[in-house]
Amino acid sequence: MGKMRTQSAPWRAAAVLASVLLVGGVAACGNSDTGGGGSKDDGKITMGFSQVGAESGWRTANTTSIKESAAAAGIELKFDDAQQKQENQIKAIRNYIQQKVDVIAFSPVVESGWDTVLKEAKDADIPVILTDRSVDSADKSLYKTFLGSDFVKEGRLAGEWLVEQKKGASGTVNIVELQGNTGAAPANDRKKGFGEAIAANPNLKIIASQPGDFTRAGGKQVMEQFLKANKQIDVLFAHNDDMGLGALEAITAAGKVPGKDITIITVDAVKDGMQALADGKFNFIAECSPLLGPQLMDLAKKVHAGEEVPARIETQETTFTTEQAKEALPNRKY
Repeated sequence: MGKMRTQSAPWRAAAVLASVLLVGGVAACGNSDTGGGGSKDDGKITMGFSQVGAESGWRTANTTSIKESAAAAGIELKFDDAQQKQENQIKAIRNYIQQKVDVIAFSPVVESGWDTVLKEAKDADIPVILTDRSVDSADKSLYKTFLGSDFVKEGRLAGEWLVEQKKGASGTVNIVELQGNTGAAPANDRKKGFGEAIAANPNLKIIASQPGDFTRAGGKQVMEQFLKANKQIDVLFAHNDDMGLGALEAITAAGKVPGKDITIITVDAVKDGMQALADGKFNFIAECSPLLGPQLMDLAKKVHAGEEVPARIETQETTFTTEQAKEALPNRKY
């Protein structure tokens, strides 16, 4: 929080390293769990991780997986909650650069605006791993790999299920869409995949689409607006379970039966969402697994050792209907 003190030792660091430290020190205040410098000489890997926030059950499970996996792998984790703000993530990453961590990993709040800080990490020779969400940087050398789901595929699977369910339906099927955060990769990609899947069916019509910010409160609020503005809603596509769960409250309060009067499709498959699916309140969920911790720690060890890793590593996921949710729930980890 205070000013950086000038070193009075007789030796001086190399000019390049000094310039890197100066850049890293521009914004060295974050809300990390641990402080202090990196530990490059004790043989232990130090990872700086910036999380989007705690906006959903999925995100909470993701954070738990990362923290538990770091402890199990013997990796020192410096964790920062960005509270849904890109500027907080940029500050955290610069803090990690100043601390000279061995690896930086983060789940980007939005796709754009990362080139400058990622170049700072590259200049400091600190490898970066993207988790869960990607960035739109043209320079792919700014990060080592991206570990996460195929969000376009998730949206497409949701749309394909709807197309199959509404095959032969007469008249227009009115769809409303609860998007995630504006500019976030999963929101952009799930919308794209869903739209592509239903495009060949002109009777499937999206009549309203607004961000609910991946939260239950946002889902409820926007669904209330949808219900007031549209007399007939046949289908809800929510970009995550939490928004769908919030929408359930609005639908019920409006005197409609979720899962029957309005078909509900979501993405994630967290326990609360799976319970709603098993209860018949949701109709279909495309899975997006939050348990990325073990794979992330394995990647951290590899990139720290200078090993080559694939530029894109996709998590393996599935889809669920009501009956499949009933079968899966007893053993669900999140």
